[in-house]
Amino acid sequence: MVTINNELKQLIEENALAFASMNENGNPHCIAVGFVKLISKDQILITDNYIIETIKNIQKNPNIALTVWNKEWKENCIGYELIGTAEYFTEGKYHSTIKNIPENKGEPCKGAILVTINKIKSLA
Repeated sequence: MVTINNELKQLIEENALAFASMNENGNPHCIAVGFVKLISKDQILITDNYIIETIKNIQKNPNIALTVWNKEWKENCIGYELIGTAEYFTEGKYHSTIKNIPENKGEPCKGAILVTINKIKSLA
């Protein structure tokens, strides 16, 4: 089990993340996501407001990667690749959790993506 420390938690929750999945033919697909919350030492919850292709991909292949880096990357680049698996929920506690995130007010909150991280790699 990996542990996301407080420094990485802050980086994850305060920046956009690149979210990579693969389709059924093995072709990569990458999007940017925000409003991401750490819910345990190795789990991240991502809101699905307007995500389509990524949801289809993780339903067929749950293996994903996230990449995050700091805003001041030109002066002092700090970045990480987070590798794990994703599950999609349209009801239940994870869906309720994303609906209560203040940044999601007025958004459709179609579903919640629960990412369990199993590897963290420093990129800087």
